[in-house]
Amino acid sequence: MAGAGDSWTELGRVLFRWLSPEGQPRWARPALLMMAVVAGVLYGWRATGNLEIYYAAGVRSMSMSWHDFFYGALDPRGTLSLDKLPGAFWVQALSCRLFGFSAGAIVAPQAAEGVITVLVLFRAVRRLAGPLAAVTAAAVLTLSPATVALNRGNISDTLMVLLLVLAADAAVAAVLTGRARSAVLAGVWVGLAFQAKMLEAWLVLPALGAVYLLCGARPVRRRIAHLAGMASAAVAVSLSWMTLVSLLPKSGRPYVDGSPDDSLFYQVFVYNGFGRLHQVSPNQLLNQAIGIHIVLSGPGSWSRFLSGSYGLDTGWLIPAAAAILVIGLIARRRAPRQDPLRAGLVLWGAWLVIFLVALSADSSINSYYAAVFSPAVAGLIGTGVAVAVAACASAAGLPNRRWPAPVAGAVAGVVLLTAGYTAWLLPAHGTGLPGWVLPVTISAGVTAAAVPLLRRAVRHRAGSAAPLAGVAAALVAVLLVPAAASVSMAADRLGPFDTPFEPQAVDRGTRAFLDTIEPASALVPTLRDAQLGAPDLMAAQTSALAAPFIYVSGLEVLPIGGFTGTIPAPTLAQLESMIRDRQFHLVLLTRNATDPRLVWITKTCTFVPSSARAQLVAYFCGSAPPSGSPGATTSPASVSYADLVAAALRVQQIVTRYPAFTLPAATLKALKADPANPAALAEARHVLGPDYLSELLALTQVPRPVLLYLEKWGPIVAKAVADGQLPKPGTGP
Repeated sequence: MAGAGDSWTELGRVLFRWLSPEGQPRWARPALLMMAVVAGVLYGWRATGNLEIYYAAGVRSMSMSWHDFFYGALDPRGTLSLDKLPGAFWVQALSCRLFGFSAGAIVAPQAAEGVITVLVLFRAVRRLAGPLAAVTAAAVLTLSPATVALNRGNISDTLMVLLLVLAADAAVAAVLTGRARSAVLAGVWVGLAFQAKMLEAWLVLPALGAVYLLCGARPVRRRIAHLAGMASAAVAVSLSWMTLVSLLPKSGRPYVDGSPDDSLFYQVFVYNGFGRLHQVSPNQLLNQAIGIHIVLSGPGSWSRFLSGSYGLDTGWLIPAAAAILVIGLIARRRAPRQDPLRAGLVLWGAWLVIFLVALSADSSINSYYAAVFSPAVAGLIGTGVAVAVAACASAAGLPNRRWPAPVAGAVAGVVLLTAGYTAWLLPAHGTGLPGWVLPVTISAGVTAAAVPLLRRAVRHRAGSAAPLAGVAAALVAVLLVPAAASVSMAADRLGPFDTPFEPQAVDRGTRAFLDTIEPASALVPTLRDAQLGAPDLMAAQTSALAAPFIYVSGLEVLPIGGFTGTIPAPTLAQLESMIRDRQFHLVLLTRNATDPRLVWITKTCTFVPSSARAQLVAYFCGSAPPSGSPGATTSPASVSYADLVAAALRVQQIVTRYPAFTLPAATLKALKADPANPAALAEARHVLGPDYLSELLALTQVPRPVLLYLEKWGPIVAKAVADGQLPKPGTGP
């Protein structure tokens, strides 16, 4: 018993040391763990309905084949890559391989990455500004609406943000120790972040370089040499995978989407890089190709993140962070060069300013891009708390023992600025907007602003909790609305393409845009019937149209033209060869397609009638597989599939011409099951007569997809004839 008691005692000591590590107050680690739990709930709770289906389809393909995994292929056959580097999707694909393919397996790594980001930011801020600032920063990051929205989906920015915060943590270690390996490690983390989001990851390098050059422990020449090592490591790791793939034979890998010449360097530096500043964006090209009317971000503007939907996503605390940056640098202007608080202000301030300037100039952004501001905003607010508490602590030894006037004024000003800006930013109505938010925000802001001013008028003892009380009140007022916005997003199951308190119409539009899984799932059985033993399910104009069917079926859907529809893969000659070899039969495209490859399909293949209002149409190409092959017809003779569709149209035209003599559904069903059914044949002869029966008997000998086609789409065909979309009876198909 004594031995068991000693074991429990030792376990308790280990747990106590872990919860209260040396140099930290007892409350710091439990507070951090609480933030991690809150982050996990906000990021992962009911988050499976926010998949970007294009990336999810690529993850499914990557999880099915190591070849597709390595190259980041979109489709299972590996003909085309995704239009981004695959770093973030490698993690998701590995999760699917480990736990089985599902939406939960895709989003689980995202939530985990978000929680780890909170933990790493805590460490980076604590090293420079202490545990109170670190807990504050962790809370701000956890409750940031932009971060919550981003981490509830499958967007690659989640991993990029984590890796950039790791780079910042390594840079902080380099500042404090002067070790070259820490500086190089920061460059390695940036290079890995490049694999997730390409050039955007490099934007953090000036911030890392600035804090190390200005505040590092080594002589200036040594610091410059270390920065060269950081930059070299970042570039080497960034370009490693691209270079390796570029050296491999093109015939053995997918065509690089986003590039007119199958070049990864073009995809990264033009299509996803500098081309975003002055060229038509990929989403604009996709809109032009298939007309799905994606909501575009509009031209770049310095104020885009301070108003409208972007402001609701991330703008709440940007004015406060900017004010803290300016006030903090002024307050610490006489501190030594290696002052850790000033180093924190330089690091997070440079991060925020650089990303704000760069993304404000980008011609095409999504709301989730704003999540990259969150670590910097959190770091600045946390460091600002440390600066304020340090100023009060130094003043506590003075005879009057009151809050210093500059500190009281600064805290009150930041609180009032944030409360006023929040009140202006809040919409009158929106999804998940509580009615109490606006009045409580104003009341809390005024009350919190009054606390430091009252503390200025009242003496406090040295070492008292008075400064902390004032700072705590300010934090509650500042974080109230972002916290409410984040909770509402999780409760309403929103994700990366949503913003807090967005209008109901916008929310419905976003749901409709994202909800492609159910319609695709409903169509797959019919498409499988029309596959007729071909290796591929079908082909589709653009990767965007192919992606939902790849995601729900795991089958090959050949993407024509890549994400934008403009990529020269596959070529017209390749399409002709694939159709000739019966690689697929069905092609899905827009009604007014102008791409030469698609125009050739409309002239060569058989049009599948659809509603005149339908934006997407289908064409059947090629012939049925030989008798005896999988999916082959049981007809005595092999018949051209296009001829069979034409025969089906002729029968439907007769039905349209003589609507009073349509065959009962039960009789047609019996003939489909058994073309020689005596009772069904007798009923058909009685109702339709011998001339119609000959057409019907021909129909019952064609493959089952044509029968399904008539059964499901017959009314649409009839309407198409009436509207003149199909030839009238007697004029031929």
